[in-house]
Amino acid sequence: MAPPNQLCLVLVIFLSVFSLSSLSTSAIIPKANVSLSIPSSQLVCLKALSTPEVIAAMDTIQLGTLIMKLGAANAKATLNVYNEIIKKPGSPQALKAFNCCVEAYKYAILSFEMVSSELVEDPQTVNYDVAVIGPEIANCEKELINVKVQAPRLLAGNRFMKYYVSMGYEITSTLEPENPNEY
Repeated sequence: MAPPNQLCLVLVIFLSVFSLSSLSTSAIIPKANVSLSIPSSQLVCLKALSTPEVIAAMDTIQLGTLIMKLGAANAKATLNVYNEIIKKPGSPQALKAFNCCVEAYKYAILSFEMVSSELVEDPQTVNYDVAVIGPEIANCEKELINVKVQAPRLLAGNRFMKYYVSMGYEITSTLEPENPNEY
Protein backbone atom coordinates (compact mmCIF):
# COMPACT_ATOMS: atom_id res chain seq x y z
CA MET A 1 0.00 0.00 0.00
CA ALA A 2 1.29 3.46 -0.86
CA PRO A 3 2.15 5.85 2.00
CA PRO A 4 -0.68 8.28 2.94
CA ASN A 5 1.33 11.32 1.74
CA GLN A 6 1.75 9.78 -1.70
CA LEU A 7 -1.94 8.96 -1.97
CA CYS A 8 -2.80 12.54 -1.02
CA LEU A 9 -0.39 13.85 -3.63
CA VAL A 10 -1.88 11.62 -6.33
CA LEU A 11 -5.35 12.82 -5.35
CA VAL A 12 -4.25 16.48 -5.45
CA ILE A 13 -2.67 15.98 -8.87
CA PHE A 14 -5.74 14.25 -10.21
CA LEU A 15 -8.08 16.93 -8.89
CA SER A 16 -5.92 19.80 -10.15
CA VAL A 17 -5.68 18.29 -13.63
CA PHE A 18 -9.40 17.55 -13.61
CA SER A 19 -10.18 21.14 -12.64
CA LEU A 20 -8.05 22.44 -15.52
CA SER A 21 -10.08 20.55 -18.08
CA SER A 22 -12.34 22.62 -20.27
CA LEU A 23 -13.79 19.49 -21.84
CA SER A 24 -17.01 18.08 -20.55
CA THR A 25 -18.40 15.70 -23.09
CA SER A 26 -16.05 13.60 -25.15
CA ALA A 27 -12.45 13.04 -26.13
CA ILE A 28 -10.68 11.23 -28.90
CA ILE A 29 -7.78 9.13 -27.76
CA PRO A 30 -4.77 9.52 -30.09
CA LYS A 31 -4.32 5.80 -30.78
CA ALA A 32 -8.01 4.98 -31.19
CA ASN A 33 -10.95 6.39 -33.05
CA VAL A 34 -13.28 5.85 -30.13
CA SER A 35 -15.47 8.63 -28.76
CA LEU A 36 -15.74 8.44 -24.99
CA SER A 37 -18.06 10.11 -22.53
CA ILE A 38 -15.23 10.56 -20.01
CA PRO A 39 -13.54 13.98 -19.93
CA SER A 40 -10.06 13.61 -21.43
CA SER A 41 -8.38 15.14 -18.37
CA GLN A 42 -9.79 12.34 -16.22
CA LEU A 43 -8.82 9.72 -18.78
CA VAL A 44 -5.23 10.92 -19.17
CA CYS A 45 -4.74 11.40 -15.45
CA LEU A 46 -6.26 8.03 -14.59
CA LYS A 47 -4.21 6.31 -17.28
CA ALA A 48 -0.99 7.98 -16.12
CA LEU A 49 -1.63 7.40 -12.43
CA SER A 50 -2.85 3.80 -12.75
CA THR A 51 0.22 2.19 -14.33
CA PRO A 52 1.81 -0.55 -12.21
CA GLU A 53 5.00 1.52 -11.91
CA VAL A 54 3.18 4.57 -10.55
CA ILE A 55 1.14 2.47 -8.14
CA ALA A 56 4.36 0.88 -6.85
CA ALA A 57 6.18 4.23 -6.52
CA MET A 58 7.52 4.53 -3.01
CA ASP A 59 7.84 8.31 -2.81
CA THR A 60 7.21 11.58 -4.59
CA ILE A 61 10.55 11.45 -6.39
CA GLN A 62 9.72 8.07 -7.95
CA LEU A 63 6.22 9.25 -8.80
CA GLY A 64 7.59 12.42 -10.39
CA THR A 65 10.19 10.50 -12.37
CA LEU A 66 7.53 8.18 -13.75
CA ILE A 67 5.18 11.01 -14.68
CA MET A 68 8.06 12.77 -16.47
CA LYS A 69 8.88 9.60 -18.39
CA LEU A 70 5.22 9.20 -19.35
CA GLY A 71 5.16 12.84 -20.47
CA ALA A 72 8.25 12.25 -22.62
CA ALA A 73 6.69 9.12 -24.13
CA ASN A 74 3.48 11.02 -24.90
CA ALA A 75 5.50 13.84 -26.48
CA LYS A 76 7.42 11.34 -28.63
CA ALA A 77 4.20 9.71 -29.83
CA THR A 78 2.67 13.07 -30.73
CA LEU A 79 5.91 14.20 -32.41
CA ASN A 80 5.75 11.08 -34.59
CA VAL A 81 2.25 12.09 -35.71
CA TYR A 82 3.47 15.58 -36.60
CA ASN A 83 6.42 14.14 -38.52
CA GLU A 84 4.08 11.88 -40.53
CA ILE A 85 1.77 14.77 -41.36
CA ILE A 86 4.68 16.95 -42.50
CA LYS A 87 5.55 14.32 -45.13
CA LYS A 88 2.15 14.81 -46.80
CA PRO A 89 1.54 17.70 -49.20
CA GLY A 90 -0.07 20.76 -47.66
CA SER A 91 -0.13 24.53 -47.60
CA PRO A 92 3.01 26.48 -46.67
CA GLN A 93 1.13 28.02 -43.73
CA ALA A 94 0.18 24.60 -42.37
CA LEU A 95 3.73 23.37 -42.85
CA LYS A 96 5.00 26.36 -40.86
CA ALA A 97 2.54 25.56 -38.05
CA PHE A 98 3.51 21.88 -38.05
CA ASN A 99 7.21 22.77 -37.92
CA CYS A 100 6.52 25.06 -34.96
CA CYS A 101 4.84 22.12 -33.22
CA VAL A 102 7.69 19.76 -34.09
CA GLU A 103 10.11 22.16 -32.36
CA ALA A 104 7.78 22.47 -29.36
CA TYR A 105 7.58 18.70 -28.99
CA LYS A 106 11.33 18.24 -29.37
CA TYR A 107 11.73 20.78 -26.58
CA ALA A 108 9.12 18.98 -24.46
CA ILE A 109 10.86 15.63 -24.92
CA LEU A 110 14.25 17.05 -23.94
CA SER A 111 12.76 18.87 -20.97
CA PHE A 112 10.81 15.90 -19.63
CA GLU A 113 13.84 13.62 -20.02
CA MET A 114 16.15 16.13 -18.35
CA VAL A 115 13.68 16.80 -15.55
CA SER A 116 13.26 13.12 -14.71
CA SER A 117 16.99 12.83 -14.07
CA GLU A 118 17.27 16.05 -12.00
CA LEU A 119 14.31 15.71 -9.62
CA VAL A 120 16.43 14.99 -6.55
CA GLU A 121 19.18 17.51 -7.21
CA ASP A 122 17.29 20.70 -8.03
CA PRO A 123 13.50 20.58 -7.69
CA GLN A 124 13.07 24.36 -8.08
CA THR A 125 14.77 24.38 -11.47
CA VAL A 126 12.89 21.23 -12.44
CA ASN A 127 9.60 22.90 -11.52
CA TYR A 128 10.45 25.81 -13.81
CA ASP A 129 11.61 23.49 -16.60
CA VAL A 130 8.28 21.65 -16.50
CA ALA A 131 6.30 24.89 -16.38
CA VAL A 132 7.93 26.34 -19.52
CA ILE A 133 6.85 23.37 -21.63
CA GLY A 134 3.27 24.63 -21.36
CA PRO A 135 3.78 27.89 -23.30
CA GLU A 136 5.64 26.00 -26.05
CA ILE A 137 2.67 23.68 -26.51
CA ALA A 138 0.25 26.62 -26.29
CA ASN A 139 2.17 28.37 -29.08
CA CYS A 140 1.95 25.19 -31.17
CA GLU A 141 -1.78 25.04 -30.58
CA LYS A 142 -2.17 28.73 -31.49
CA GLU A 143 -0.32 28.17 -34.77
CA LEU A 144 -2.59 25.22 -35.64
CA ILE A 145 -5.71 27.24 -34.86
CA ASN A 146 -4.48 30.23 -36.87
CA VAL A 147 -4.14 28.12 -40.02
CA LYS A 148 -7.40 26.29 -39.25
CA VAL A 149 -5.85 22.83 -39.04
CA GLN A 150 -8.54 20.21 -38.46
CA ALA A 151 -6.62 17.36 -36.85
CA PRO A 152 -8.26 15.89 -33.74
CA ARG A 153 -5.26 13.64 -32.99
CA LEU A 154 -2.92 16.63 -32.90
CA LEU A 155 -5.24 18.72 -30.77
CA ALA A 156 -5.73 15.77 -28.41
CA GLY A 157 -1.96 15.32 -28.22
CA ASN A 158 -1.61 18.98 -27.27
CA ARG A 159 -4.27 18.64 -24.56
CA PHE A 160 -2.64 15.53 -23.19
CA MET A 161 0.71 17.28 -23.09
CA LYS A 162 -0.86 20.07 -21.04
CA TYR A 163 -2.10 17.46 -18.58
CA TYR A 164 1.36 15.93 -18.22
CA VAL A 165 2.83 19.40 -17.73
CA SER A 166 0.21 20.09 -15.06
CA MET A 167 0.88 16.79 -13.28
CA GLY A 168 4.63 17.36 -13.50
CA TYR A 169 4.30 20.89 -12.17
CA GLU A 170 2.16 19.76 -9.24
CA ILE A 171 4.59 17.00 -8.30
CA THR A 172 7.71 19.14 -8.60
CA SER A 173 6.14 21.96 -6.59
CA THR A 174 5.91 19.63 -3.59
CA LEU A 175 9.56 18.60 -3.65
CA GLU A 176 12.17 20.04 -1.31
CA PRO A 177 15.76 20.72 -2.42
CA GLU A 178 18.27 18.02 -1.47
CA ASN A 179 20.48 20.71 0.15
CA PRO A 180 18.07 23.51 1.16
CA ASN A 181 20.91 25.78 2.29
CA GLU A 182 22.06 26.15 -1.32
CA TYR A 183 19.01 28.29 -2.14
